[in-house]
Amino acid sequence: MSIKSAHLQNFTVFENLEVEFSKGINVVIGTNGTGKTHLLKAMYGICEEVNNNSDVEGISQPYFSVNPFELIRFNENLNLKTFVELFFEESKRASYNISEHEGKKSAADMLSYHFKVSDFKTKSIFIPAKEMLSHSNGFLALYNKYKIPFDKTYIDIIVNAELPEARETSELNEAMLETISNVIGGKVLHENGTFYIVKNNGNKIEFPIEAEGLRKFGLLWKLIKNGLLEEGTVLFWDEPEANINPELMPILVELMLELERKGVQLFIATHSYNLAKYLEIKRTSIEQVLFHHLHQTEQGVKVESDHYFGQLDDNPIIEADAKLLDEVIEGNFDD
Repeated sequence: MSIKSAHLQNFTVFENLEVEFSKGINVVIGTNGTGKTHLLKAMYGICEEVNNNSDVEGISQPYFSVNPFELIRFNENLNLKTFVELFFEESKRASYNISEHEGKKSAADMLSYHFKVSDFKTKSIFIPAKEMLSHSNGFLALYNKYKIPFDKTYIDIIVNAELPEARETSELNEAMLETISNVIGGKVLHENGTFYIVKNNGNKIEFPIEAEGLRKFGLLWKLIKNGLLEEGTVLFWDEPEANINPELMPILVELMLELERKGVQLFIATHSYNLAKYLEIKRTSIEQVLFHHLHQTEQGVKVESDHYFGQLDDNPIIEADAKLLDEVIEGNFDD
């Protein structure tokens, strides 16, 4: 079930942010410190806790590894509520709330639902910026035993990748798997707690010694093979372009568009001009792509959204690209 909109108040860098989302691909851009990852993590944490109906009532510890008090933007005003609220299809909504207590020195957090939990499920996947499958061997056991300070997004992606493969694969999934196999030169295998890329010549390459860009494609291959990226899934992907060779960017974008056509809603945080621009020019009238620019103001971070990447005001990615081009031109004239 897709997310229609979000409202964040007094949460980390957000004083009061309301944003409408596309049912397809949502590309979140902004300079460092504008809350791109915070937004994705908060949304993912709410989706997961709603879907699992778990005993964990908050998301501060599992997903941010901090006391909820640290997530409050202004903690001097006890009358100012701190929350993240998601609005789903069919008028469903869920809220993550933080309340201060004990002399402004600590806080408690919890989730509240505006629907019957038993009637509402949403499948969500979060792919962190850091590739984690190369660290999978023994990592989960270590985390469960010692509670090492890794946020749950790192744990979840390993758990999802280690799930058994789906019994059946659709034609669309087979086409995507073939595309990824051509990129990585083989297929992904999980065996005895270790991930491998089994090359077409039969060689088994452990993930830690494979190129990180290829490992990212390998992770996507495994998630598709496990049947996790299907209609109704919400995929959060933090900096998918990291360590990807520029020549592979069009292939990555085509895969994202294929997932959108399959009914997957995507939230992508990126600093890449190439990734954002390829999504703009490669989409057709069928795919829904919406760009969201987070930017700092005196009232906290605000958002500007547009269907065209180049139409966003004060676009930091385009400005950086233009500055580099100016310096190249000036340098050539100096020569």
